[in-house]
Amino acid sequence: MYNDCFIVGSFYSNDEIFKTLKVANAGGIRLSINDNRVLRAAVFTSEPGIGISGENPYHDRFEGDVLTYTAAGKFGEQTLSGINKRIIEQTDFNFPIHGFILVANRRNKTIGPKRWKYLGLLEYLRHYQDMQIDSDEKVRKVWIFELKIHNEPSAVSVSSDIEISKKLLIESRNKNIAFDGEVVDERTNENDINIQKIEKIRGKLLAMDPNKFEYFIKNLLACTGFLDVCVTKYSADGGVDVNAKAGPGMWIFESSLVQVQAKRWLHSVGRKEVAELRGSLRPFAKGVVVTTSHFTKAALIEANENGKNPIRLVDGFSLSKTVANANITVN
Repeated sequence: MYNDCFIVGSFYSNDEIFKTLKVANAGGIRLSINDNRVLRAAVFTSEPGIGISGENPYHDRFEGDVLTYTAAGKFGEQTLSGINKRIIEQTDFNFPIHGFILVANRRNKTIGPKRWKYLGLLEYLRHYQDMQIDSDEKVRKVWIFELKIHNEPSAVSVSSDIEISKKLLIESRNKNIAFDGEVVDERTNENDINIQKIEKIRGKLLAMDPNKFEYFIKNLLACTGFLDVCVTKYSADGGVDVNAKAGPGMWIFESSLVQVQAKRWLHSVGRKEVAELRGSLRPFAKGVVVTTSHFTKAALIEANENGKNPIRLVDGFSLSKTVANANITVN
């Protein structure tokens, strides 16, 4: 008989987890369901480099106390259905989501079965679509969940986790009501033909070599009214990839220095990259991060934090829309 209490930072075996929580014994998202209602869920991630090649195509990452988590599905494009859709239901039903991180590969025989570290209870914040590479090395669309990690209470009893979760989630949402965490999807303002055109452009940008992508951004800036545009020395740029000056058409900011970080990424850009760019800017320069992917919630907050030089964020859809409107061909 296993102890029904999970302690943050402590290690557990797979058997302990699924038998105690009464969830499935495999998978990244596991549910305990009664009468088609989720009683509790468990989410499993791993430290970088732990996953076995071909078995873990996900690009999970931590942004402070937020886990940026790829939905379930190793092959092909993911859908927001089944167990993936269940995560979002926490907003309505406040069920507990227990978080675990794998700290050692199962082929590592030097470590016993207790290789899952308990992170604490997780809070669903938002979800959005992104691009990643699957187990067949093919680019595919995935769904990303941002989950806030609560390490208090530090001990969670399964016999009372439903009540604990409900209270914790309500209190957390009340504290963060100023930031609703929803993604503004510009696609809702586009017709289907434009969306297909824009996503086709984004697909070509995602396939572009990162060095070539920097030069593409340079040319895009020049075509849209910026002057004195130049690419910095590759891999020795201190976070800045392209320098430019605002042209006469941007009359309020004419001649202002704009420094751009170009991220031809499949996975989301986080807080760390935004902060690093700010630290690399010349005095009074305006900073911009341009990516083919998306930005985490932590990145959005960091970019506009009070008392700091604001950083403009341009995601893959907005970038591709600009390319389409400028009638620029992407090879």
